[in-house]
Amino acid sequence: MYSIITGSLIISLLHAIIPNHWLPVLAIGKKDNWSLQEVTRVTFISGLAHALSTVAIGIILGLLGLQLASKIEYFTHFIAPAILILIGTFFIYQHHRHKHFHLHNTPEPSLPKNKIIGALVIAMFLSPCMEIEAYFLLAGAKGVWALISIAVLYLVISVSGMVLWVRLAYKEILKLNWHTIEHKSGIITGWTLVITGIISFFLS
Repeated sequence: MYSIITGSLIISLLHAIIPNHWLPVLAIGKKDNWSLQEVTRVTFISGLAHALSTVAIGIILGLLGLQLASKIEYFTHFIAPAILILIGTFFIYQHHRHKHFHLHNTPEPSLPKNKIIGALVIAMFLSPCMEIEAYFLLAGAKGVWALISIAVLYLVISVSGMVLWVRLAYKEILKLNWHTIEHKSGIITGWTLVITGIISFFLS
């Protein structure tokens, strides 16, 4: 279980750092002269929508894992870790074909503010974080408490992380190479999934 928590924590932290989750809000806010409070509020709302859709899918997968664990004796020991390893391998494979972040896909700032916010929230809700979903499946096999723990951990870290990063970037306290961070996120995610799968296989 510790490997699942650790892997989920890493993915959640990485997920909060990835710029395409909050940089569009910052870019629009700066261009449209939004205050720090407005940028923070919109980041929180859109980040919450994104996290909730991810958790909703994760709970469904977790309940599936719970059912499989009770019916298939070797699910927890063999199948669930194998799923993590396969998904991790896929992310590593996709690393060099990673779709990079571009600001031209963000809503046009000349639109009314409520429409911009609505577009951001809908876009974030409809693009759940699929990297974390395998952990929900594995946590579900451990029990409901494990599933709830992963859901709460992901929700709190992702949303609070997005808000923190956007506030630091708005104040220009945080100056990082976002292109490099986004480019490396895929391979870090992939290896985290693979390592968690291997550890889970030996400890389950």
